[in-house]
Amino acid sequence: MRITRTGGGHGRRAAAVTTTVLTASALLLTGCSSDDDSGSTDANGNITLTLADYGQFGYKEAGLFAKYHELHPNITVKEETTANEQDYYPKLLQQLNSGSGLADVTGIEVGRIKEVVDTQAAKYADLSKTINVADWVSWKEKQATAKDGTVVGAGTDIGPMSLCYRKDLFQKAGLPTDREAVAKAVAGGWEDYLKLGEQYKKKAPSGTYFMDSASAMYNAVVSSSAQQYYDADGKAVYKDSPSVKQGWNLAAEAAQKKLTQGLPQFTDAWNAALRKGSVATVACPAWMAGQISTNSGDGYKGKWDISRAPGSTAANWGGSFLAVPKSGDHVKEATELVKWLTAPEQQAAVFKAIGVFPSNKGAYELADVKDAKLPYFSDAPVGQIYAEEAKSIPEAVLGAKDATIKDTISNQINNMEQRSTSPDDAWKAATDTVDKALG
Repeated sequence: MRITRTGGGHGRRAAAVTTTVLTASALLLTGCSSDDDSGSTDANGNITLTLADYGQFGYKEAGLFAKYHELHPNITVKEETTANEQDYYPKLLQQLNSGSGLADVTGIEVGRIKEVVDTQAAKYADLSKTINVADWVSWKEKQATAKDGTVVGAGTDIGPMSLCYRKDLFQKAGLPTDREAVAKAVAGGWEDYLKLGEQYKKKAPSGTYFMDSASAMYNAVVSSSAQQYYDADGKAVYKDSPSVKQGWNLAAEAAQKKLTQGLPQFTDAWNAALRKGSVATVACPAWMAGQISTNSGDGYKGKWDISRAPGSTAANWGGSFLAVPKSGDHVKEATELVKWLTAPEQQAAVFKAIGVFPSNKGAYELADVKDAKLPYFSDAPVGQIYAEEAKSIPEAVLGAKDATIKDTISNQINNMEQRSTSPDDAWKAATDTVDKALG
């Protein structure tokens, strides 16, 4: 749910959604990081709570900080935002290790949560008595739970996968355009998606490509499996992981058959391709809609649509948590803030404001989620699509270096696309780099 981040991955902009006149628009990042210690209390007993995050969590855009102040006049929330999660996380680890400079509430990205749970849990307040973990989709809070039952973080958003596609390009290529028909065409999985791509290529409009990036498809394939880069014992098994093998082979096939434009997502070239209209499909977690609408521009409104993801199990790409360091001056108040921000009503408000999908199941029955549609994407009923996909996301085993492994493999997939690196050479380069990183 961030504009830029790693691990779950991604640079992104969020889509604003409403249940009446829905729009998908970019929301500009504001704020900067701070080295100040956590919240303070003035002479009148008024408290300032600091919340450190990255990219765009949507609380300011949804007006939640102002609303919380109305409910608690003695509490002001100050958000400290770092644009890039890659810059945010090393600083967070440094603060945790030194015990200095921590905010009252800290955001943690899903690609980092396993490492934090395994190595830093003792430094965070246990939220197990504050939140009801059963309120979240089943696998979300398990990701933030230590072996002793300590719950390090409360889930914010998730990234259920869908498929964003250009109806007009599909029509010109002789492919189905109705979202249910598209879903049926790829119902067998990502292998069917490539078959659809081969059909598209036969009659593809000049200068267009079936997909933007094979690495994006790879991430969707891996993310739809319970076993990804680690096993349940915490051992890195990415070399033998069936989902990694499947994703890698499909990515290699897509690159060799020239079904992809070979553009790493969120780069200037990728943005330009969306603006020029040369991309027919994008593997599309919930937050991706805003990125596409922003870069494609008003001229392509109504030409995009959203269908269910290929296969019978959905992928989760992205998501974060809010956690409370024990060292803060106002742990009780910070814990209550986290509980409130991650409650159904507030998660629904954030979805309405910037389009990131709730992890708290209670939000799915609220009108701002259940009835949500996106006019830019031909009035796609995104609230229903994402909620349905969320039900089939498997409980994935996370590892400490998930983000490092994913990013390294993705980089080598980019080399297969852009430099015609052979799959064997690319795989060796990826595994050599990962093995060095793992030690």
